[in-house]
Amino acid sequence: MSLSSDIKEYALALGYDRVGFATAERFTLYEEEILKREDMYSWATGPGWGLLQGADPKTILQEAQSVVVTVFDYFRHSYPLDMVGKVGRAYQSLGGAPPIPVHRARYRLLREFLEKQGAKVGRATFDLPARLAGARAGVTNYGKNTFAFAEGIGSFVVIATLVIDKELEYDEPTFEVKCPEKCNLCLEACPTGALYEPLKMNPRHCIAYNSYNAPGSWFGGTQAVLPPEIRDHMGTWVYGCDVCQQVCPRNQPRLKAKLPPNPYLEHIAADFRLDKLVNVSDEHFRRLFVLLNYVDNKRYLQRNAAVALGNEADPKSLPVLAQAMECPDEPLRGHAAWALGKIGGAKAWRILESNLGQEPSEYVRSEIRAALAR
Repeated sequence: MSLSSDIKEYALALGYDRVGFATAERFTLYEEEILKREDMYSWATGPGWGLLQGADPKTILQEAQSVVVTVFDYFRHSYPLDMVGKVGRAYQSLGGAPPIPVHRARYRLLREFLEKQGAKVGRATFDLPARLAGARAGVTNYGKNTFAFAEGIGSFVVIATLVIDKELEYDEPTFEVKCPEKCNLCLEACPTGALYEPLKMNPRHCIAYNSYNAPGSWFGGTQAVLPPEIRDHMGTWVYGCDVCQQVCPRNQPRLKAKLPPNPYLEHIAADFRLDKLVNVSDEHFRRLFVLLNYVDNKRYLQRNAAVALGNEADPKSLPVLAQAMECPDEPLRGHAAWALGKIGGAKAWRILESNLGQEPSEYVRSEIRAALAR
């Protein structure tokens, strides 16, 4: 067997669902697109994410010859109703990516195998453009919603790459968009208009991006307060968003399949009740962090949960939001005030009015005044 065959066989044995090989040429198209939309992606082009550096595999390994691309199907179980519409399925499934111990072990074993075959493997200082790498390696194609799709699986996949110094037998690229020609369901369903044309997304308008763009996170890291124009459209999403994937015809076979429950998700589902998340304890947040590891401060999960309760507009949530108005955290008090205004009614008005006079923060007072004006 050839080295290429050996790598594919071993990777599939580890549990990856697709394995392909691409040349280590610079991803110039990716680079050009990022620069064209720099106003949308400036948060990810500097130190940290380094999107532009990741466009060249030689930033990872000077002697780069090939990119090994793996695809993991994370939609293997059903999802508890208590979590659907609140947390993106990728995060519920622990993502299939290296940060989670079992996926990190799979990735490490593949890396060790490559090294035992005499390959030098680059350490990923910068991430390669995974979706473009998947298409170049022939293991994924594109959807109009910007996601990568694997044939027979759909878009509920995670792509991981390894850069090596060996030439391999390269797979035929699959750069096609395989959506039905006249289908625009994902663009029409996007609550915030983040998908503004096929294959084009403004992350700054995306619910997922906004749900974890917060100080200390990997995503922008500057947004302690959710933009008011985004809040109304977030629904009950507190971490991630699956809307454009849920409406996609190419994902319906998997979404409608009768799959076994995930024991871990069933075990923790009750922890994702919105009323629990708004006033989450440190211990409770620590348990959830394995799923929500883009955000390292519970205040942003609480903020998102308060907005979700406002969008549910159930008066039964008023006591929970009233309790949140007494929390020391300013962003939580401000978003709880917004939620109270969204729910409305005499009781919500009294809670807001009683807090206005004693509120020390000008920011929170402005949220209370805006809520009262609604």
